[in-house]
Amino acid sequence: MAGELVEFEEGTICIALNLESNNVGVVLMGDDLLIQEGSSVKATGRISQIPMSEAYLGRVVNALAKPIDGRGEILASEFRLIESAAPDIISRRFVYEPLQTELIAIDSMIPIGRGQ
Repeated sequence: MAGELVEFEEGTICIALNLESNNVGVVLMGDDLLIQEGSSVKATGRISQIPMSEAYLGRVVNALAKPIDGRGEILASEFRLIESAAPDIISRRFVYEPLQTELIAIDSMIPIGRGQ
């Protein structure tokens, strides 16, 4: 499936992007030093998703939400798709404070504000 997580035999996780009849293009989300031509790859059956939890606050994680700060694993019970739709404009908070760039040309042509 497009967007599915696939795993090389040595454990590197990838996201499948280009699905063609004779090959599949993937984005590597880990170490590529052990991958060689002819390495086997298996489908995980999961669309690219990451765990969510309050325990992630203040932690340092990699692109697949694995902790890299040496403080142990992070437990999470919920998952969210990596490529999910953004909230619609109506449900977002209104712009409540102007944000000045201090560049007159930009501030006069492009209104920028905090809140969305």
